[in-house]
Amino acid sequence: MRAKLKFILKLILLQIIPCCLAFSQGHEESRILLDRVSKNMLNKENMNFEFVYKLENSKEKITQEIEGNAQISGEKYKLNFMGVQQIYDGYKTYTIIPENEEVGIETGDGNSDLMIKPTNLITFYTNGYEYELDIKQIVMGRTIQYIKLLPIEENSDVKYLLIGVDITNLNLFKIIEIGKNGTNTTLKIKNQSYNISLPDNHFNFDPELYKDYFINEDS
Repeated sequence: MRAKLKFILKLILLQIIPCCLAFSQGHEESRILLDRVSKNMLNKENMNFEFVYKLENSKEKITQEIEGNAQISGEKYKLNFMGVQQIYDGYKTYTIIPENEEVGIETGDGNSDLMIKPTNLITFYTNGYEYELDIKQIVMGRTIQYIKLLPIEENSDVKYLLIGVDITNLNLFKIIEIGKNGTNTTLKIKNQSYNISLPDNHFNFDPELYKDYFINEDS
C-alpha cells in the first residue's frame, strides 16, 4: 500500500519539477514546454486532483482501476486512495486505514525514504532521465503533447515514462509508466483545480476522530 501511495503522489508531482531538470540532450522544445508547465503549477497556492489509477499486466492477466483524489499545498498534502487516507502536515505522515481501524504515524528528517514529501519526490526526478518530445494527440478537442522520460540507469525497473500535457492550459492530462516487467501504470487526471478554498485544518490530523483506532507511531 505504501508503495502505491508513494507512486500516486510521485506521478502527480512529476508535473511541477521541470524547472529544476537538466536537459543534456538538447531537446529544447521539451524543456520549454516543461518549464511552462512548471511555472504554471508553482504559481498556485494549492492544487486539487481527481484521478484514475490503472495498472495492467497482460502476461499476468492483471487489470486494476481505482479512483482517488489529492490536495497539495506547499509541502503539505492529503491523499485519498483505495480506502486509505494519508496526510502530511509538514512534519509527520499520518496513514489512516479505516478497514483495520489503524493509524500509522511516521516522522522523518526530510531525507528518509519513508517520507512521502513533495520536495523529496521532486528531487528524486531531477536526475537520471533523458527527455524528448513524443506523440501529439487530439483528445475530445484538447491538444495533448506527450513528453518521454527515459531512465539513464540500465538497472531501472522503468522502461520509460510518458507525460501528457494539455498545451492550451498547461494542465496535466495523463502520465504513463511502462515497466520492464510488462506492468504498465497509468494515472489519468479527471479533474484538477487550483487555489481552492480549504479549511485551515485541512492538512491537520485530529486524534479525537480516531480514539478507538490502534495508533502505530514510530519512535
